[in-house]
Amino acid sequence: MKSIVLKFAGPLQSWGTQSHFESRHTDLYPSKSGVVGLLAASLGYRRDQTEDIQALNQVDFAVRIDQEGGLRRDYQTAHKYKANGQPDRTYVTNRYYLEDAVFLVALSHTDNDFMAKIAQALKKPYFQPYMGHRSLPLPLDFIVAETNLGAVETLQSLDWQAAPWYQRQHSRILDAYADAGLIEGAKREQWRKDLVVSFDQQNRHFQTRRELKFQIELPSLVQETEHDAFGELGG
Repeated sequence: MKSIVLKFAGPLQSWGTQSHFESRHTDLYPSKSGVVGLLAASLGYRRDQTEDIQALNQVDFAVRIDQEGGLRRDYQTAHKYKANGQPDRTYVTNRYYLEDAVFLVALSHTDNDFMAKIAQALKKPYFQPYMGHRSLPLPLDFIVAETNLGAVETLQSLDWQAAPWYQRQHSRILDAYADAGLIEGAKREQWRKDLVVSFDQQNRHFQTRRELKFQIELPSLVQETEHDAFGELGG
């Protein structure tokens, strides 16, 4: 078993699974389809290489929310013109982003060669990967770790990646999500439409995926000590 941990952090990022027409929404944490698209771009796959892209669905997927992001709306307009060059109509679009969010995504598989191929592509991508939109680049510390643990166990072992100010104001119990089946006995199950069938522009298609919500409690930074501050006073 090999795992790769990726960090998604920056001023803005977007992970839409329910976008339609003039409204481009974002989920509150990275989607598997978005990460699979990033892997496909890094590997140099074209949109019509459907079988190669679908093979990437086989990686185990888990995400930890280290720092919740604020939801921001970007108001835009686009103009449509007639064939004779005259104005036709103006479209109003709303695009939503997550601001100042930090996530850790763990990808794992039992095929070590498969994971090694993915790791190499992420370090030297063929096409430029990004966080949901081409204008949203990845952070410099994008690749956090490579481990011999499963995806969930890996996320449980890593330090908190949130900003210091955020850590001071929030609990060390973090929400996380993973492919169904990675956690035994988990009860908080939901469906998410982010399983890639095709990225082909002529037939973009996604299916639903079962995922589980769970929590990861990080160890406290406070070190216990036997030092007695009043011991020297006697009594």
